[in-house]
Amino acid sequence: MFSTGQLIFAGLFVIAFIIASIFVYRKDASMHQFFYKGSYKVLLAFILFIGILFVIKVFMKR
Repeated sequence: MFSTGQLIFAGLFVIAFIIASIFVYRKDASMHQFFYKGSYKVLLAFILFIGILFVIKVFMKR
C-alpha cells in the first residue's frame, strides 16, 4: 500500500511534529496561563451541554 520511503517519511514527520509542538508549547506556557485562565470552565460547560443533549436524545427515543 505504501512504499518504504513513504513510511519512513511519515514516521520522521510525526516525530518532528511532536518535538516542534512540545518546544512551542513550553515556550508559550507562561502566556497560556495568563490569557487562558479559567478556560476549563468553558470546556466543562461544553461537555455538560453535550451530555444534556445525549440525555434528551435517549429520553425522546422511548
